[in-house]
Amino acid sequence: MRAQLLLNSPPSRSLKAVVITMLGRKTLLAVRVVTWLFAAAPIAVAAQAPVTGPPRDTVPPLFGPHDLYYAGAFVAGTILMFPADKAIAKELQRSNNQTNRFLSHLATDFRLSAQPGALIIGGGLYAVGRIGHFERVADLGLHGTEAILLGTGINYVLKGALGRARPYVAGDTNPHSFKFARGFQKGNDYQSLPSGHTMAGFAAASAVTAETSRWWPNSTWYVAPIMYGGATMIGLSRMYNNKHWASDVIMGAGIGTFSGIKVVRYNHAHPNNRLDRILLSTMVVPDGAGGVVVGWTYVP
Repeated sequence: MRAQLLLNSPPSRSLKAVVITMLGRKTLLAVRVVTWLFAAAPIAVAAQAPVTGPPRDTVPPLFGPHDLYYAGAFVAGTILMFPADKAIAKELQRSNNQTNRFLSHLATDFRLSAQPGALIIGGGLYAVGRIGHFERVADLGLHGTEAILLGTGINYVLKGALGRARPYVAGDTNPHSFKFARGFQKGNDYQSLPSGHTMAGFAAASAVTAETSRWWPNSTWYVAPIMYGGATMIGLSRMYNNKHWASDVIMGAGIGTFSGIKVVRYNHAHPNNRLDRILLSTMVVPDGAGGVVVGWTYVP
């Protein structure tokens, strides 16, 4: 029927009209909402992350009134997405989408780039930075990894407490299946909200964007689209794989974004915090016999 509509469409029919015919107005609107919400994340980072260090005699507050607005936007976006969850899930699970090998391989690649990829990359950057004495690289790897771990802790509590059924459990028909503490009791199948992979992608994206904006103040406008574009694809891959509702992804994006921003801000506002003093003072030097010696200096 859809193919017949396209074949019978008059030549003057606009591409927009054809797309609406194929997807339906509800699904198209939902996809637009997802896109708008993801596009807002780099703006939040550019507005919050300081591009230069504060004066030595002042320490900027870790949280401010503006944080309530950004947090409220992500929470509101998650709630507003509830009515569209079902339509988006059903569209992505259509047979023509699921049998598309290109989309399937792309979804797998982005899923792996988040978990375990983000932690592997973060740990690798830290190791390369310490071995090669590249302070900024070590700093980026450490703080990016810390952001992911912070977000993971927040996600663990919410996933367990909210107990939301994943789309494949609910047969893509009941995005409102919540039960308090069910995630702790019944495990992974009921830990849909928020999305962990999306959180990891956005935590890495926000940490990288915030760190690089300190080194090169004008870099945000090209670093942010690249990093957040990849993080957005991770979220879409989880929806494509039927592991998360769209609203799960919005909330995961919010948690990841805030984790990255706050970790970077805290560490640079408190450069002598205990964790940085230990991990960023690690030294790897040749031992003169073909090996290396690992050590560190620590001042209480």
